[in-house]
Amino acid sequence: MSDTEPEGTLTIRTVAMPADTNPSGDIFGGWVLSQMDIAGGVAAGEHTGGRVVTVAVEAMTFISPVKVGDVLCVYTTICRIGTTSISVEIEAWVRRRRLTAREKVTEGKFVYVALGGDGKKRKIAT
Repeated sequence: MSDTEPEGTLTIRTVAMPADTNPSGDIFGGWVLSQMDIAGGVAAGEHTGGRVVTVAVEAMTFISPVKVGDVLCVYTTICRIGTTSISVEIEAWVRRRRLTAREKVTEGKFVYVALGGDGKKRKIAT
């Protein structure tokens, strides 16, 4: 994962709002993690052509805090496809005060499992 330019596909973009802050005025890490999980689920679901659920967060690194008003941009890269699971590398970058310069704030690796209509694991078509 690069620290100078985002890697992967821009999957979601949202603005950090005051309701998502801790008492110090920084955005909760859990809010950032949830945005990354949403983006990873979108990427995994599109790739597998169906429903997926999160089964693991294999790695998560918080690099810099997110502030109110930052535009959070989440990028995804499919890094491994198994029989029923798919791993996604995820980077979160911000545009501070909505300016053009980007700064990496978080990166992680999430694992999803493909589910069939019955809610049980299903094979991912190759």
